[in-house]
Amino acid sequence: MHQLPEFIGNHLALSAAFLVLLIAVIVTEIRYRTGGSNDLSPLQATQLMNHQNAVLVDVREDKEYQEGHIANAMHIPLSKINDQAQKLDKYKKRPIIAYCRTGSRSGSACNRLQKHGFESVYNLRGGLMAWQKDNLPLTRK
Repeated sequence: MHQLPEFIGNHLALSAAFLVLLIAVIVTEIRYRTGGSNDLSPLQATQLMNHQNAVLVDVREDKEYQEGHIANAMHIPLSKINDQAQKLDKYKKRPIIAYCRTGSRSGSACNRLQKHGFESVYNLRGGLMAWQKDNLPLTRK
């Protein structure tokens, strides 16, 4: 057991890198398991849409949006979210649910919308893939 401190002393950079990676894995795992504070499952999103008149924002690119999206979703690509956030100003009192294909781009969109003063912003956990997995409908209109 006395070899561990000796190894750490002899390989300080390697030991530090291991510690940083271990912490990153733990933090990522905790975030994944808890779902993040502003993430919603498709069921929770549907309930928010039905009971609190939530606004859906599809942040995928044009081609992805045209291939199918959730009905009544506003389309504002992530690359344009800062420039077009004012389109959502009239909905500041309502919950906003952002989504993309997997939930990663929409997480970034949520952060940007919060910086623009939107308080009730949620990310569809798993994105459109989770929506489809739960057999929820898409439209192309």
